[in-house]
Amino acid sequence: MNFELKPFESLTLEEFHDLIALRIQVFVIEQNCPYQDLDGKDKKSLHVIGRNSKGEIKATARILPAGVYYPEVGIGRVVVAEEERGTGAGHELMTACMDFILEKFGNVSVRISAQSHLEKFYNQHLFISTGKEYLEDGIPHVEMLYLPKN
Repeated sequence: MNFELKPFESLTLEEFHDLIALRIQVFVIEQNCPYQDLDGKDKKSLHVIGRNSKGEIKATARILPAGVYYPEVGIGRVVVAEEERGTGAGHELMTACMDFILEKFGNVSVRISAQSHLEKFYNQHLFISTGKEYLEDGIPHVEMLYLPKN
């Protein structure tokens, strides 16, 4: 999978359509979780786009600069198309996110709101639970934090 980073203003209409369609497919349809996806934060975020060899968007996440949602830089709306799961695409996506954060913001703390069943997945990317657990849109979540290496 090939990854690129784009600010909202640089997304084409087709790219924005396709990344929103992927998020709706996974979060709303597959997980049966109606929620307000368009929350205004996309406009302030950097978008990580993962394309397969055919150029189709099959993975995406958004990087939220510090102060947009958390005091720290954040990663959200992490999603991989169903047909790409189990191939390592999720790990590739998170690695790309962390590489882009290092490039754009430096060696900083990163906060995420992870679905609880994915806690071990994020542990593999050096995120640790803050101990804060909660329901978000009816799904158990855990707040996690990446602390930079000195």
